[in-house]
Amino acid sequence: MGRSADLPRAGSMRAGCGTDRGCHLLHVDMDAFYASVEVRERPELAGRPVVVAGGSNPAGDRGVVLSATYQARAFGVRSAMPVAHARRLCPQAEFIPPHFPRYAEVSRGVMALFREVTPLVEPLSLDEAFLDVAGSLRRLGMSPAGIGEWIRGQVYDAHRVTCSVGVGSSKFIAKLASGLSKPDGLLVVPADGVLDFLHPLPLSALWGVGERTAQRLRRLGCATVADVAVIPLPTLRRALGVACAHHLHELANGRDERRVVPDMAEKSVGAEETFAHDVVDRAMLRRELLRLVERCTAALRGRDLRGRRIGLKIRYPDFTTITRSRTLADPTDSAHEMFAVVTELLEGNLPRGTAVRLLGVRVELLVRGAVGGEQLTLDGGSSSAYWPDVERAADAA
Repeated sequence: MGRSADLPRAGSMRAGCGTDRGCHLLHVDMDAFYASVEVRERPELAGRPVVVAGGSNPAGDRGVVLSATYQARAFGVRSAMPVAHARRLCPQAEFIPPHFPRYAEVSRGVMALFREVTPLVEPLSLDEAFLDVAGSLRRLGMSPAGIGEWIRGQVYDAHRVTCSVGVGSSKFIAKLASGLSKPDGLLVVPADGVLDFLHPLPLSALWGVGERTAQRLRRLGCATVADVAVIPLPTLRRALGVACAHHLHELANGRDERRVVPDMAEKSVGAEETFAHDVVDRAMLRRELLRLVERCTAALRGRDLRGRRIGLKIRYPDFTTITRSRTLADPTDSAHEMFAVVTELLEGNLPRGTAVRLLGVRVELLVRGAVGGEQLTLDGGSSSAYWPDVERAADAA
């Protein structure tokens, strides 16, 4: 999910751009997941702009956008946008409330399919995962690209939704490739062609580059990833700080040593978002927290889990990162409760006027056996007491 919308697309890239030798990492990302599942349930909506919106009255002007089809995105509709704004941009769109059990069911099926290919599956959320297929090539008799195409076909045949696959030699490259192949595509970045692929891309291709960092890089004469790659590291450190400079210099030179880490023990469930531009506005941050809480609670319910420790992650433009958490008396999968906790953590730890590059929400101390927690968007029930605060945040934006 992330920042792929900011990157250029090229039709010639979507089918692949070279040999997949040495490319054993796949990033699989479902296309407009919530919205695609809704269209599957209502085939008459195929080809139309569809928006999945959370709130006490998603069909009205309250709440926030959780997912939008590419037809709606063409009008500028984006996730975490107030529904009122989305309706102004695309009044002809069909606005639908979310059905989280349905999304969780599809996600379980998709992740099970991934694990038929390899045990090395690292889910990032309900709708995306990294796979390491190095140990599966001989057993399956397929190349990494062949496995990616097989996954795409199987996902569609079994669930009638599409996904995009990036194939690369590192997580960074595979994720970039999947974003560039969207929607419903596959892109291979050859191991010996990483820099040829990476260096012409804009600064926003680098994980963690928001508008403030991009401005600093432009002051150094940078316009593309290639420009960042050749800047002396001491110069980059003076401009961005040690941690940020090292991170960006490594990525700009195609270096990312992170491995796929399977979530064997179900120790935590989380979601995070790096903003395309550094964000100061509190209402926008609250909307993003809402969307992240939605993702976490949907994942918890999909896995029949609840958690006691609720955590917030904040990353600033200089890459300084803080994490804060609160441990509850009882485990929960309640979006109402989690949103209240992370909102308090945000207000207590983020000085007014401070820009934010990344927000994350994580739930830990998990136990099996959900007891029907609240969903942010179900009709009636205790959610009604929760939504006015959320809607006020949306209205303020």
